Amino acid sequence: MRVSPSVRAVQVPDENPMHPQCTTIYLVGDGQALAIDSGEAVDRYRWMLRGYLAAIERCEIALAAVTHHHADHAGNLRWVREAFGASVLVPRAARSLLRGKLPRDGVEVLADGQVIELDGGVRVQVLETPGHTRDSLCFYIESEGVLFTGDTMLGSTTTTVSDLAAYRATLRRLLDLPNLKVICPGHGPLIVDPRERIHAYIAHRDERERQILEFLERAGRPVTSWEIMLALYPDIHPRLRRAADNNVRAHLEQLAREGRLEVMPGIPREPDPARRAREAEHAREQERVIRLARRYEAERRRALIRAQENPPTAEWKRPPRFRLIGRARD
Repeated sequence: MRVSPSVRAVQVPDENPMHPQCTTIYLVGDGQALAIDSGEAVDRYRWMLRGYLAAIERCEIALAAVTHHHADHAGNLRWVREAFGASVLVPRAARSLLRGKLPRDGVEVLADGQVIELDGGVRVQVLETPGHTRDSLCFYIESEGVLFTGDTMLGSTTTTVSDLAAYRATLRRLLDLPNLKVICPGHGPLIVDPRERIHAYIAHRDERERQILEFLERAGRPVTSWEIMLALYPDIHPRLRRAADNNVRAHLEQLAREGRLEVMPGIPREPDPARRAREAEHAREQERVIRLARRYEAERRRALIRAQENPPTAEWKRPPRFRLIGRARD
């Protein structure tokens, strides 16, 4: 889908409630293009991108940048490096978070204020925008008014927040961007009323804070974040409850830092070393089986390809032969 003169969106359908409607890979520039986020390390993202490039694009992926370290955005970095030879661009704060998941070479670190220069004079600004995660980046093409937000803003819902004070500062920074015309989120449809949506995000966080304070006042006793979440999100999809609880805790942590709440520390469960060892062993066995299954799947695909390239000798001791009767007609 064409977004602007330099930007195309490859929207991959997604049924995960955390990824409303679709997860999007963006391509910027012609010839040697920049990919922003490359999806999760599962075949459908790779097939979708390969299919789009083969059917529609006349470009190659020369650079692959990510907005943050989460697997649905950064899971394919090794594959992009192997498949296209692309240089991999990661947030400065993501290097440690992506340990063991990056290619061995071709990795560059992005910093706030950096500009990525592409063919045709396209200039992509790098913005450090913490809040959703501590390593979150946005990318901005000021000349076309296109902002890529990853999970900092989503197309049809609000997002999860890890540091609310940082996130509020990020929203104010995005609001001040000149010439802003369209927001390209990591999930969901494009946002074509960007400033109105940013204002709505700010108002939503302010409203959540007010609701939390009112609930605490009504409760008149110490409560958990989970109790608050259930009261504030009565109709939420069950698979989104943990994410909503994380947002409530982000509010509570900011209110506590401001001295507006008293915090009664919890008592963490003592880890069971034997259980953790069993779980670790089980996880290793799962990974071994998954790798084996992928190898078998790849071998089967290669065998099917070989079968199409060679005669069916396994089917015949002696294959049928054909000879012309009489003379061939013109």
